[in-house]
Amino acid sequence: MSKAVTDAREGSLPRRLLLLSALAASFGLAADRSARAAEQTFVLRIENGRVPADMRTIRVQQGDVIKLMWSADRRSVVHLHGYDIEKTVEPGAATELSFTARAAGRYPVELHGGPRARGHEETLVTIEVYPR
Repeated sequence: MSKAVTDAREGSLPRRLLLLSALAASFGLAADRSARAAEQTFVLRIENGRVPADMRTIRVQQGDVIKLMWSADRRSVVHLHGYDIEKTVEPGAATELSFTARAAGRYPVELHGGPRARGHEETLVTIEVYPR
C-alpha cells in the first residue's frame, strides 16, 4: 500500500473516532437529562377554600411529570394557569390533575368561585418549576 493511502486511512480513522465519540457524548447527555426527570405526586385537600400552609408552594424540576391529587370538602373548580388545565373536584372523590412541567416559572393553581373569592380567584397553590 502506498504511503499516501496509509496516511489518508490513518488520518480519517481518528477523525471518525472523534466524530463518533462526540455523537455518543451528545446522545449520552440527552439520555441523562431525560433519566433525571421524575414523576411526582402531591396530595392536596381543599377545606374552606384553602389548602394547608405547608402545601401552598410546590417545587419541581423542568421535565418532571406532576400529579396533583385533589380532594375537597365541597364542590370546587381548580385551574392551573400557564397550562390552562381546569378540573372539578367533587366532595368524597379524588381528582387527578396531571401535566409535564415543560416551562420554567411560577404557576398559580386557583380556586374558581370559591367561598373566599369575593370577585377574584383564590390562589390555592403556586407551582415553581426550576430549570434543569
